[in-house]
Amino acid sequence: MLILPVVVSAVDKPVSDDLIYDTVIRKLAGDQVVKGGALTVDVKNGVVTLSGNVQAGKQKDKAERLAHRVKGVKSVVNQIKVVKLP
Repeated sequence: MLILPVVVSAVDKPVSDDLIYDTVIRKLAGDQVVKGGALTVDVKNGVVTLSGNVQAGKQKDKAERLAHRVKGVKSVVNQIKVVKLP
């Protein structure tokens, strides 16, 4: 009988919603364009929902791109609103 070792790689291991949340928050807060303090992040089963207000469309777009790049994210629902200051 031949017994082969089983190797489980990190790729096969699902990423928890809590880890996704923490990573997305850090990326948004640390980005010079997004300046993520006014955004809300919710994660459920790998689906990230972004909400809140920003002053420019490029902030909204960059926030979505940053969230998509986080390991374990299946999709991003971008509910961020662009609100121009008077």
